[in-house]
Amino acid sequence: MSQQEFWKGSFGNEYIERNKSDHLKASNLVLFSEILKSSGIAPKSILELGANIGLNLFALKQLIPNCETTGVEINDRAAELLKRTGSNVIHGSIEEVEIIAEYDLVFTKGVLIHLDPQSLESVYKKIYDSSSRWILTIEYYSRSPQEIMYRGHENVLFKRDFAGELLDIYQNKLLLLDYGFIYHRDTYPQDDLTWFLMEKQQ
Repeated sequence: MSQQEFWKGSFGNEYIERNKSDHLKASNLVLFSEILKSSGIAPKSILELGANIGLNLFALKQLIPNCETTGVEINDRAAELLKRTGSNVIHGSIEEVEIIAEYDLVFTKGVLIHLDPQSLESVYKKIYDSSSRWILTIEYYSRSPQEIMYRGHENVLFKRDFAGELLDIYQNKLLLLDYGFIYHRDTYPQDDLTWFLMEKQQ
């Protein structure tokens, strides 16, 4: 089974149920508040690749009420719920959808880790090309690539230095602005995620 089929199917539906708690909503507000405050950015348009039901975009909307949010989502049920948040929806896989517009901020959160590593270079290009200014990755970090067993499944979770690879591919075109780590035992926890905020150089 491909990664795309995995997330389109029953496992993707189960993921929705596991990740829609009020506590996660609060944790997302704290996370994005810290990222925006530390960097001082205020994007007017935001694209999330792999938005699921829109909890991340919902948090950003609370912090930047006038921003326009768009999400790419492969799972049918998640895409329907995402529409109800007021975000625009691009329904399809990250690897296959065509993104025509540019957005001030393009980001992923716990999504690059689930893509086929062979597709990453083309996805990096899509991220870079669709951003007019900022790129944010919030993923599991590892200095060297690792495959991790995920809820009993193989070949669906990979850790690596996603931001570092972007910075290497787009040398002198991307600047690392800030980064941080969110511990799973924090008062407002995330799943040991590391975030990297980068800015395109004109």
